[in-house]
Amino acid sequence: MTTPIKINQAADHVGQDVTLTGWVQKRADKGKLQFISLRDGSGTMQCVVFKKNLPEEQFDAARHITLESAVSISGNLRAEPRAPGGYELDAAAFEVIGRAADPYPLAPKRDGGEHGSDFLLNHRHLWLRDPRQAAILRTRATLIGAIRNWLDDQGFVLVDTPIITPAAAEGTTNLFATKYFDEPAYLAQTGQLYSEATIGAFGRVYCFGPTFRAEKSDTRRHAMEFWMVEPEMAFTELDENMEIIEQFVSHCVQTVLRERAAELAALERDTSRLQNVLPPFPRIHYDDAVKLLHANGYPDFPWGEDFGAPHEDAISAQFDKPVFVHHYPRAVKAFYMQPDPERPETVLACDLIAPEGYGEIVGGSQRMHDYQTLLDAIDAHKLPREAYEWYLDLRQYGAQPHSGFGMGLERVLMWLCGLAHIREALPFPRLYRRFYP
Repeated sequence: MTTPIKINQAADHVGQDVTLTGWVQKRADKGKLQFISLRDGSGTMQCVVFKKNLPEEQFDAARHITLESAVSISGNLRAEPRAPGGYELDAAAFEVIGRAADPYPLAPKRDGGEHGSDFLLNHRHLWLRDPRQAAILRTRATLIGAIRNWLDDQGFVLVDTPIITPAAAEGTTNLFATKYFDEPAYLAQTGQLYSEATIGAFGRVYCFGPTFRAEKSDTRRHAMEFWMVEPEMAFTELDENMEIIEQFVSHCVQTVLRERAAELAALERDTSRLQNVLPPFPRIHYDDAVKLLHANGYPDFPWGEDFGAPHEDAISAQFDKPVFVHHYPRAVKAFYMQPDPERPETVLACDLIAPEGYGEIVGGSQRMHDYQTLLDAIDAHKLPREAYEWYLDLRQYGAQPHSGFGMGLERVLMWLCGLAHIREALPFPRLYRRFYP
């Protein structure tokens, strides 16, 4: 009898007869000797299939097995420092569970070339099996865990917010419109407004889920559907908000470095600069950011405009860790952000810009807590007042200064893994002009 195990349990079963089940990732034909790389989701292991050790029909099945076939291989497990992973299975039995069609669409090209991005995205359901893609998504799972654990430990309560909403949080031009029976509705671009309601019950809350932006942006940093974590805090002003953000981001980065070192190494990520992501982060006023741009390649950048990707990259290049830019012009930020009482053309807002050219990863602000100020902002933006009655209502019952922020999961994952495009940061990306498969 053999013991069924997962590949990541190999160290506990050296010298034993075991059974592995998984998928054929690679096969090398050496005549009477077959080398099969087996993947089971927990790891990969080299299995040595020697003709003399198996019944003839089983060896023949192994010799002609197709890539990605599901198989069961039994045999003696031994330590082998030269083998990938440090262990090897000497096969004594080979069973085909599900034979894959041949050829496998994502098999290496015979000419040594690479599959194009469109081809890979059309086969995303299979591309996920690639070791690189698996390493990215394992890192994503660890990042999600780090996010939740830190917020939970800091007294934040997870309160889910709706995906279907009657109004926009940041304007209707970049929302996916739908129908709620006979009424207009939208897919949520943020859960923030609803979280502002729940802080009245819990003080500190967060929502974490998919958000939707109908922006016709075909860039490496934009997806139409992405995951965002949005903490919200009562009795919190801008400076404290930035302190919380830097502690939170630092925890997430250091957790991934500690728990996914093997995956980052497989991705060939240089982690030396990530090691430096510890509080405090540098902070610069928007005024000073504009001066920095003037001195670093953008002499004509006008005060009052928002930063694009090249401007964010130029700013972040001056620092060795993420940098806050705060006190943005009111005209380029969302209607709900609190004006600076000493300079009302600016708002008490901040963006956290990642180094190495990964752009904004966190956006936050102090929210308007005065009823009339908020009402005037809604009217100035020509938003439908009736859709925001409940949001205005919050300012009449226990209004207080409060702040929050949003962090895009995929943007941070791109940065941590050193990805060139956001398409690899999502299991099934929804991009401009693409939502298949």
